[in-house]
Amino acid sequence: MKIPNVSELIKPPAGEELVLVAHAKGFQIYVCQAGAAGEPTWVLKAPEAFLYNDQGDVLGKHFGGPTWKHSDGSEITAKLAEKVDSPDASAIPWLLLTVTDHSGNGVFSRIISIQRIHTVGGLAPTSGCSSENLEKESKSSYTADYYFYARK
Repeated sequence: MKIPNVSELIKPPAGEELVLVAHAKGFQIYVCQAGAAGEPTWVLKAPEAFLYNDQGDVLGKHFGGPTWKHSDGSEITAKLAEKVDSPDASAIPWLLLTVTDHSGNGVFSRIISIQRIHTVGGLAPTSGCSSENLEKESKSSYTADYYFYARK
């Protein structure tokens, strides 16, 4: 596995090694809510995606939390550490996430950092959110690559 060439901002900390790459295909789910100033705006609710290996086999799922669950039962949740704009302006940002919780024994039990890169799509809708349809949900299809890192 080759470590991707990305912005310094979203590189994993020194002392970590790449242990898994998964290709995600699914949705970013947004909900229409009142913003800080009371104006209706689309807000990210959760991702909903399957994770695949290079052969196209399902490795697990990615869902709200944000959480990644491997088919071996191991599971991680993470929080945002850094983000940079995608080179594709029509795609969600590239991220570096720090794992905050582990459960189960398996592939994800050692993971401490996650990168989301090579994103396609996934942005919030640009219209359709108004005071008449607060709490309406919208699914925006996306793909991305998730790189999982553990301590060396």
